[in-house]
Amino acid sequence: MKANASNTTARLALLRVMLKKHKLSGYIVPRQDEFQGEYVANYAERLNWLTGFAGSWGMAIITLKKAAIFVDGRYTVQVREQVDTKLIAPQHLVDEPPTSWIAENLKKGDRLGFDPWLITTGEAKRFAAACEKRGAKLVPVSKNLIDEIWQDQPARPSNPLSVQPLQFAGRNVKDKLADMSLTLTKAGADAAVLAEPSSVSWVLNIRGGDVPFTPVVLAYAIIHKKGKAELFIDKNKLPEDVQAHLKSTTTVRKPDEFDVALKSLARKKSKVLIDAGSAPERVRTALKGAEIKEAMDPCTMPKACKNPSELNGARAAQLRDGVALSRYLHWLSVEAQKGHLTEATAAERLTALRKDTGVLLDLSFSTISASGPNAAIPHYHVDPNNCRAINNNEIYLIDSGGQYQDGTTDVTRTVIIGQPTDEMKDRFTRVLKGMIAISTICFPKGTTGGHIDVLARAALWKAGLDFDHGTGHGVGSYLSVHEGPARISKAGNVALQPGMILSNEPGYYKAGHFGIRIENLLIVKEPSDIKGGERPMLSFETLTFAPIDRNLIDTKLLTREELQWLDTYHAKVFKDIGSQMDGASAEWMKQACAPLN
Repeated sequence: MKANASNTTARLALLRVMLKKHKLSGYIVPRQDEFQGEYVANYAERLNWLTGFAGSWGMAIITLKKAAIFVDGRYTVQVREQVDTKLIAPQHLVDEPPTSWIAENLKKGDRLGFDPWLITTGEAKRFAAACEKRGAKLVPVSKNLIDEIWQDQPARPSNPLSVQPLQFAGRNVKDKLADMSLTLTKAGADAAVLAEPSSVSWVLNIRGGDVPFTPVVLAYAIIHKKGKAELFIDKNKLPEDVQAHLKSTTTVRKPDEFDVALKSLARKKSKVLIDAGSAPERVRTALKGAEIKEAMDPCTMPKACKNPSELNGARAAQLRDGVALSRYLHWLSVEAQKGHLTEATAAERLTALRKDTGVLLDLSFSTISASGPNAAIPHYHVDPNNCRAINNNEIYLIDSGGQYQDGTTDVTRTVIIGQPTDEMKDRFTRVLKGMIAISTICFPKGTTGGHIDVLARAALWKAGLDFDHGTGHGVGSYLSVHEGPARISKAGNVALQPGMILSNEPGYYKAGHFGIRIENLLIVKEPSDIKGGERPMLSFETLTFAPIDRNLIDTKLLTREELQWLDTYHAKVFKDIGSQMDGASAEWMKQACAPLN
């Protein structure tokens, strides 16, 4: 729903008063919090409060006379529905990036303000360079300007932490810190600043509950070469078991001591590793005097390359989740025809079925339950008070996931309610071909997601079609459902390595009509020899099992090999998932998984 114009007008006016007070020409308002999270607590929803935009990534730049909001391809439709475009102009993040807008709209002598806790070091460098081209200056502010004018801003959450048990974590904290010590030694660093909450959570085997959908700990940490850690967090958030868990490896300090600790490293002229992609600009400036080594967060790769315990947990979580989803798809096949379902009530039913597992801790993101034209919005958000009915002869898309202590799930299925058109079947089958191509590819060491992304699009390209989002993202182990550094996309530049879990989710979206996405999770498998081949090849193991709608498939567009893959996939779905269903749902599964070939 579009933001209230009077609210936006009033809030922009208040912000512009603050600009004048601080002698600024403009101000950057990112979606991120101090921890650069995709999901943020209510107090950090500054962009939403100012503009009405509710997406998981975006950025606004407000000057004394102009305002722009930047979003990626997921939100090009959504931003126009939620933001008053007469007041704030939508811009495409890639085609019209913030740096270009700055270069076009600032002039010599202008001062562009920003909160140095909300902008990463890498972003600050790019914005500063764009300002300098115009003779302007990027200026940090000591207090966030939105916080100064947001009178009823929610309080910061203070939920207790929990321990991630060794049976799911796979390795203890002492061993992980020993690995970090070796990494720092090789990098010639005395310490590393961890500004990414999932890294803090992973290396210390702890989880948090301050933000929805993502059980990360909102805290900074410093890892020292000697194998010890400092965690900066309110001790009131640490139950006795968490304190006992951390006692031998980690010193717990107050959050406001983080800045002091950074300045101490600077005074000692320490060699400090920071990741410019996650460390706030304030970290860099506080370390002035230290020898800063910019490099990838040392936890990033070992966190992404899951150990055997994490992989086994992922398999168990996906199987459990697949049962819940399959039961939901059966229920939907019965109830949708009756004409009483809405997008919201359907989403609630799937959540209830996941809760019935008895071990669901949270969803992994807000369920995308989209019918008809809403399915053409890749990251559609359901408003229970203003959503569509699920109608006959329309496509329905359900993208959802769960957080279980043994793993994080993410799966999308697209189904037809009633009868599909030939166009729907054609588009669905082309998307399916892309998903199968990624699932079955073998590739040599060093291959990146950017190298194979074309496989997901080839069938669509042949028809003059494409989709404006990545094909896949990394997935954490009871952490973030969107995890770096690897991804399958046109811009994916990190080599795929064994143990990584990635999504495989090509799509097609016809604005105003329908949308299609099919998503499974995959594990990158260890290299193996191919008979007659000259080098070992990596491949993917499919993690996700739930029926793919046969009614939307045009078998004439599938090759014999593609049909064989689909039949084999459905046979496993029926064996592993169908065996846990009974009565009418078991009979439905038998039909849903019947061979097509």
